[in-house]
Amino acid sequence: MLIKEVIQNIKGYCRGSWMGMKIEDEKTRDKILYGDPDVECTGIVTTIYASVDVIRKAHELGANFIIAHEALLWNRGDHREWLEESNNKTYLAKKKLLDDYGICVWRFHDYIHSGIPHNGDYIDGIFYGLAQETGWLDAKISEDISGAVYVECEETTPRKVGEQIMKAWNLNGLKCIGNMDAKVTKIMVCGHVMEGGDSNSLIKRVDAQDINLLLPLELIDFTLTEYIKDSGQLGYDRAILAAGHFNLEEPGMKYITKWIDDALKQHIDTTFVQAGDMYTYM
Repeated sequence: MLIKEVIQNIKGYCRGSWMGMKIEDEKTRDKILYGDPDVECTGIVTTIYASVDVIRKAHELGANFIIAHEALLWNRGDHREWLEESNNKTYLAKKKLLDDYGICVWRFHDYIHSGIPHNGDYIDGIFYGLAQETGWLDAKISEDISGAVYVECEETTPRKVGEQIMKAWNLNGLKCIGNMDAKVTKIMVCGHVMEGGDSNSLIKRVDAQDINLLLPLELIDFTLTEYIKDSGQLGYDRAILAAGHFNLEEPGMKYITKWIDDALKQHIDTTFVQAGDMYTYM
């Protein structure tokens, strides 16, 4: 099967509409970021980010196709002109590696978030993979229009959830804010917490819905973080575990290995390669 046929089959397997809108080829982030798709696929590697070490591992495995969730060249849209104009050394070295190994990289973002088949319907493939890897499949999982995911679970604590996450996801550490011994029955995967975002609305939701534990993608020290710190110091059941954007979504890329044969209607060797924790902790 050609790489371009692999891509088409995967796209056809997904729902294809996200946040109420059909995914359009011209506008989607799901584009070939590097390489030739008109060649036979010798093997697939799935990962959150096609780092240099992931590229090397793909070659070692005999795979010429990497499916990544995030950008390849450190900017939205993977624009290369600015890197070529400045003869950026890291760019040129990474490009040479891809050329030498003959590897094609495709970004799989919008389609997997749009949904993969599940019990006669569709479910966000990234966050279902997260639930699978964290052992939450027996919990009640729901999603709202903002993209936030809610997990209602048996009572636990942030400390126990943190230990579970670090072990299941093979992480070096977590940022922990708030009351680490809080009683947790409601968890919220709350997306990007950034300065200038609608943090007031998020804080209202946390309070109104009595959310005990938040798992954000990005997290800054302002707004929500301050609120959770104060809540924890007052003894309320509130905490944040910040694993980082890539770490939080990478389990969904691992889960692709469970369903890709169904999507392709044939077997191609597919291996998940963890990009690794972005941070080294001292």
